[in-house]
Amino acid sequence: MLPRVAVLVVLALAVAGCGGSGDSNGSTPAPREDAAAGKQIRRNPANASSTLTIASKNFTEEFILAEIYAQALEAGGYKIRKRLDLGSEKVAFRAVRAGRVDAYPEYTGTALTTFFGIRTDDIPKDEQQAYEQARRSFAKAGVTALPPTPFTDSNAVGMTQSRAQELGIQTISDLKAKAPRLTLSGSRECRTRMDCKLGLEQAYGLKFERYLVTDLADRHSVLTDGKADVSIVFSTDGQIAADDLLVLEDDRKLFPPYNVSLIVNDEAAKAAGGDLPRIVAQVQQDLSTKVMQELNSRVDLDKEKPAAVARAYLEQFGYADPAAG
Repeated sequence: MLPRVAVLVVLALAVAGCGGSGDSNGSTPAPREDAAAGKQIRRNPANASSTLTIASKNFTEEFILAEIYAQALEAGGYKIRKRLDLGSEKVAFRAVRAGRVDAYPEYTGTALTTFFGIRTDDIPKDEQQAYEQARRSFAKAGVTALPPTPFTDSNAVGMTQSRAQELGIQTISDLKAKAPRLTLSGSRECRTRMDCKLGLEQAYGLKFERYLVTDLADRHSVLTDGKADVSIVFSTDGQIAADDLLVLEDDRKLFPPYNVSLIVNDEAAKAAGGDLPRIVAQVQQDLSTKVMQELNSRVDLDKEKPAAVARAYLEQFGYADPAAG
């Protein structure tokens, strides 16, 4: 097995070789080695007058993304404060609107359903269209939504391979006859979200015997420990392969696009100037689905610190000088 520090290099070479465009299928091209030097973030002394507080929600991917943004912006000359692990999306959104933090990563699908009352089946399936709808809604709330990541991290329905085979389940629809005897696991907020338990009930007609409220960090272990039959997971989770889990096919297309946008309080965005969106767009370009799964696995499985994993990403893809670390 390759050491984790080498895997990102392998992924970079692999996706560069495929020549695809940046999207959710893991085909985001990484620049050739001879172009890497041109990707390095340049410090602008003028940014030293701006202090940005970068926050995150309460799970691994958020910690990593917030660290990537924070470290990249700091390299660009901004003064950075970090407030990781604020809590749920509602807590984080209130904080950025009130100016208690300046920015945090949010998912387009989550924003449209949870903040702006859009029915899940009314959200565009096209990632760019979903982002534009979210961007317009954020703007009305005094928040700037910067352009999204190449990857989309959808909510997904997971089971262990063995349990799914035992019950003959491959798609979410296959659960309908079995659900009254099964336990579904998810977060506290999932119970009332259309892109989660509520949507499974309304779009698929699923009525589970029991709903087990579970911390996000335990969304996989409840399956492998046998505490739940079905769990809400994320499509970029590193544990999906490591724990031999099956992501059920979303055959009725319940889950909308979940590309990430760094959302920024309007006043902070204006004060930060043009380097803020430029740097954010720059460091996102290699965040394919496969790369994000790898970053998540380094924290969740290898127990590395999110800050160290973010730094490794910036160095491996040429955004930061390894000698400067």
